[in-house]
Amino acid sequence: MVRWFSRFFARTAPHCRIARFTDSNRMAAIHAQGFAIGWDRAGIETMLGEGHVADVACRPAALGEAVIGFAISRVVLDEAELLTIALDPSARGEGIGRTLLDFHATRLRRAGATSVFLEVAADNAAALALYRRAGFAQIGRRNGYYPPAGGGAGRRDALTMRLDIAHLDPTPRAF
Repeated sequence: MVRWFSRFFARTAPHCRIARFTDSNRMAAIHAQGFAIGWDRAGIETMLGEGHVADVACRPAALGEAVIGFAISRVVLDEAELLTIALDPSARGEGIGRTLLDFHATRLRRAGATSVFLEVAADNAAALALYRRAGFAQIGRRNGYYPPAGGGAGRRDALTMRLDIAHLDPTPRAF
């Protein structure tokens, strides 16, 4: 019976909302699954406390909702920097990253940003595909920026990318 409920809820469309301090443990676990150097709960809580724009993607669960991804950015004047976007491995490939990125961009616009910058490993095909589909354009390259993947040899390049979000409606809305 429980398995049947899990399958039903797994197919339910996710929704996005503003991140809360109570999400920090799950956010840290998701980040650790996607990055060689994961952020811990305390680091995420520090960013939330400093006012970084942080959003989560959730899927309905038997007793509420389950966080399946998140994005965190900092905004300075009219520029935002996407610090990270991460999804639970079980949620990848379903379009949830794009939904989360779109929601996050709207929140960044409401925070005053007119453009978003990021850096991504040049060999991260999935992330590059997401960013390019969302409209990000490459504006630079940082040679040898990232440490080797999986402890291998040779450093990896980073691509710097930019997205114009000035066209998004900055009108505040209730979430």
